[in-house]
Amino acid sequence: MNMPNEILSALKKDYIHNLIVEGKRADGRSFTEMRDISVKTHVIDKAEGSAYVKYGETKVLVGIKLQKGSPFPDSPNSGIIMTGMELNPLASPDFEAGPPREESIEMSRIVDRGIRESHSIDLEKLCIKEGELVWMVFVDISIINDAGNLVDASCLASIAALMTTIVPADEANGFESIPLPMQNIPVGVTVVSIDNTLILDPTLDEGTVCDTKLMIITEQDGALSGMQKSGAEPLLPERVIEMVNLAREKGAEIRERYLSNLSIRG
Repeated sequence: MNMPNEILSALKKDYIHNLIVEGKRADGRSFTEMRDISVKTHVIDKAEGSAYVKYGETKVLVGIKLQKGSPFPDSPNSGIIMTGMELNPLASPDFEAGPPREESIEMSRIVDRGIRESHSIDLEKLCIKEGELVWMVFVDISIINDAGNLVDASCLASIAALMTTIVPADEANGFESIPLPMQNIPVGVTVVSIDNTLILDPTLDEGTVCDTKLMIITEQDGALSGMQKSGAEPLLPERVIEMVNLAREKGAEIRERYLSNLSIRG
């Protein structure tokens, strides 16, 4: 980090710290309040499923593409999930054109882990011909604008797109067209700690200056399907439990408000 950036970061941290001491956030939210969220599905005509999500001014577009391919040798009757993320240079001055960066690879892995470990898709129902042919599900995430908390917005957009995906028929092998077989709905909620205060849905500045960040993906029954920590501040077990409980509570709220009524018809 160069000197001007170090000075700017210090000023931001002082500003955010002073607000927290007063019990405030820069955008007027309470510490456990999410930004306004909107979810639109069926936004890409040529994709099998798609969703556009806004978390405040953070904007994420997800397209789902399906392709036939060979199964993995150790799971001959199961479909395949592959998740990728593009950090559009127009979304942030910090994003550059070119091959996937370490940051985008890490975030896409978190989203992928939440989908995979929650068994949100019944992959066995994507088998066309055991040992020979299965459906491969490609989750393509594109960041349109970065105003903070990209992982949560990407998780929500991905699961909304998957929930409205149609699997095409393969008449040659007797596979009929079906809605993507979903059996769980994972939701990501990020909690950051700033000056020992827990804050939900961090803005870009809050995420930059926080002491530690815990990205938590919960399932419908409250089980965890993914968790990733960043930042130098250590977390005591009781602090982690507090953060997980916040994520469970908000995850259930997001699931009910934005995902419960989704269908393949939009």
